[in-house]
Amino acid sequence: MPNLPMNFSIKKAHDMQLCLSEKIIRKDLAKKIQTVGGVDISYFGDISIGVVTVFNFRNLELLETQVVVHPLRMPYLPTLLSFREIPPAVMAIQQLKLQPNVFLVDAQGLAHPYRCGFASHLGLILGKPTIGVAKSRLIGQPTKVNGRMLLVHKGEIIGETVTAKPGIKPVYVSVGHMISLETAVQVVRHCSKSRIPEPILQAHNLATKTRLELAEKTK
Repeated sequence: MPNLPMNFSIKKAHDMQLCLSEKIIRKDLAKKIQTVGGVDISYFGDISIGVVTVFNFRNLELLETQVVVHPLRMPYLPTLLSFREIPPAVMAIQQLKLQPNVFLVDAQGLAHPYRCGFASHLGLILGKPTIGVAKSRLIGQPTKVNGRMLLVHKGEIIGETVTAKPGIKPVYVSVGHMISLETAVQVVRHCSKSRIPEPILQAHNLATKTRLELAEKTK
């Protein structure tokens, strides 16, 4: 794994996240959603694999995929995942011929100690709507409010738990950028045939396939 760059300051990175969090737009700015993207990052040794998918929102037909294999520059740092995953994600998205109206990101958005997880950081860099869809809860207490299971942290609603079907584990949905929590939840529910929304699930499957191919080449 790579070492922490000599000029990288964890404190400054956290300060940057706090600064960026103030720029996050928590209301709907997307045009009519016709296409939706999925972003997933995987790793193989010192290599990061950035994958993005694009789906027709109405019928969930897969329209495009892009994969980028990129040298890993940052080690894993809790709460600072975006600094590790932004480069391969942006490179993959830049290769898309069809830019989706909104991205589902396998990460936290506002549901982050510094209110700017990877999904929010990515949305701010792209200037596009993003939604955080995490498989685990980082912060926040699930709290039932008017039939919804919201995530509440220090008195602030930061996300919502979403269960695609009874009896399966939830995902934790939060605003990334340029979208409301209500719309984010609607988009995730519409895209979910199983626990994980299809755009993210297929991005993850393609990242896994790429990782296995890299492993086979190194034998």
